[in-house]
Amino acid sequence: MIFAFALPTFKRAVASDPDIISDFIVPPNFNGTIDGSFFTFTGFRGIFDQAPETFKGSKASLVEFPALTGQSVSYAVLQFPPNTLFPPHTRPDATGLLFLVDGTLEVGLIDTKNNLYTQKLQTGDLFIFPKGLVHYQYNSDLRRPATAIAAFGSSSARAVTVPPAIFTMGIDDTILAKSFKTDVRTIEKIKAGFTN
Repeated sequence: MIFAFALPTFKRAVASDPDIISDFIVPPNFNGTIDGSFFTFTGFRGIFDQAPETFKGSKASLVEFPALTGQSVSYAVLQFPPNTLFPPHTRPDATGLLFLVDGTLEVGLIDTKNNLYTQKLQTGDLFIFPKGLVHYQYNSDLRRPATAIAAFGSSSARAVTVPPAIFTMGIDDTILAKSFKTDVRTIEKIKAGFTN
């Protein structure tokens, strides 16, 4: 008697950066010593010593932190004084996770079908900005600053900003609202960030 077994075959799709084949990658032209300091980024020291007057993003990406070579991750600390905006932008290279450490933020993103998704974040909230989608963050509080930490799925996550002139050159708010598939109130909030 012969038994035949058919085992199902599963295929898995992988949509991420390729795995590196070593523990870490030493960047070309690196002449330093590989010790604990190679794996330590000190560029955030002192960023909380003085509150910024305008929106400020401090980052640890491949340029600032060479140990990120091949690691597919980077990081930023975002500081929002009262009533400030990180204007509409996209990150074509990376998904972003925004963790609100202090304050409140109004955030929004527009998907590829022109749907606008907004949320008012409170301290402790985490929001995802999918790769390539236009998004913004706005601290509408007139007295209290906000601080957030952002992590990106790329060591070289770049922000491509929507030209501010779109919001400051006098195009009627109704036209902008229709163009961005949102409401006039949202356009007014975005414009307020450019005039502060």
